[in-house]
Amino acid sequence: MSNDKTFAIASRRSPLALAQARQVQAMIAKAAGISPEAAPLQEYVSSGDRNLQGSLADVGGKGLFTKEIEEALLSGAARFAVHSMKDMPAESPPGLVTAAIPAREDPRDVFISYVAKTPWDLPQGAKVGTASVRRAAQLLANRPDIDIVALRGNVGTRLDKLERGEADATFLALAGLNRLDLEGHATAIMATDEMLPAVGQGALCVQTREDDNEARAIAASFNCEETSVCVIMERAFLTGLDGSCRTPIGGLAIVQEGEVRFRGELLSLDGKERFTAERRLPYTEGCAFVAAQAGAEAAMELREKAGPDFFKRLAV
Repeated sequence: MSNDKTFAIASRRSPLALAQARQVQAMIAKAAGISPEAAPLQEYVSSGDRNLQGSLADVGGKGLFTKEIEEALLSGAARFAVHSMKDMPAESPPGLVTAAIPAREDPRDVFISYVAKTPWDLPQGAKVGTASVRRAAQLLANRPDIDIVALRGNVGTRLDKLERGEADATFLALAGLNRLDLEGHATAIMATDEMLPAVGQGALCVQTREDDNEARAIAASFNCEETSVCVIMERAFLTGLDGSCRTPIGGLAIVQEGEVRFRGELLSLDGKERFTAERRLPYTEGCAFVAAQAGAEAAMELREKAGPDFFKRLAV
C-alpha cells in the first residue's frame, strides 16, 4: 500500500493529462495544507495512448484511457487519479469512487483549419481529421460532401498532423486548448447548437479508493456541486442510450437562471438521422438524483424517437 503521509496522483503521460493533473495537485495541496511536492505526479502510458491506429471504437473504447491509472489506485501506488470525464466508462471498477468533479472548463468544441474560417466554409470534398464519431456525424449532418479521415494522438500531435497537411481541418475541445495555453490555435469556437459537446467534455474526474476516507474528504472539499449535477445528468443520459465510442451522442447540461438546462442528441454515423431531447428542472440543493432521472428520461425519449432498428444498424 502507499505511504499514507503522501498523496501520489496517477495520470496519463500526455501533456494535456499532466496539465490537468497539476491543476488537481494544486487543489489537493491547498485542501490538505501540504506542499505540491507531497502530492507527486505518477505518469502512466495508457493503452489508448499506445494504440493510435484507427478510431477509439475499433481499438476498444473509453476504458483504454483509464485502465492503467485505475490499476495504480487499486494497487495502492497512488491515492488519487485524474481523468478527463469524457473518457470515463459508465461505471468505476469495484473499490474505486469518483471523489470529486472540479469546476468545469469551457465545454465547447473548436474548429481548426488553415484553409477555412468555419466548417461551413470548407471547400467541397475537404478532408476533416477526427477520431470522434460524434464530431464526424455532426459535421456530415450539414456537410455530407466532407471526407472524414482518422486523426488521433494528443493535442500537439494532431496540430502537427494538420500543419503537415494530413487533413484540411480538425476539431478539438476548447477545454484542452485552454489548459495547455494553446487556445490561439482555434480558428473558430463552435456554438453548442452547431456542435453539441461530448458528455462530460471540459470536466475532470478525481478518483480515489473507496476505503481511503482521508483522500475522499480532501477531494470532496474541491468538488463543484454545479458541475457535478450537470455531469451526473449528462452521464445518466449517455448510460440510458448505452453510449459507446461507436454511437454519435452529444449532451450538455448547464445551470442558468436557477435551472438545470439539458440538451441531448443522437445521430446516425452519416449524420442523416438526428434526434434531440431537452429537459429543464429547478437547480436546488440535492437535485442530483432528479437530474439523473431527467437525463435517463431524455435518453428514453430518444430511444423511442429513433426506434430499435436505428440501434441495430449502429451495431453492424
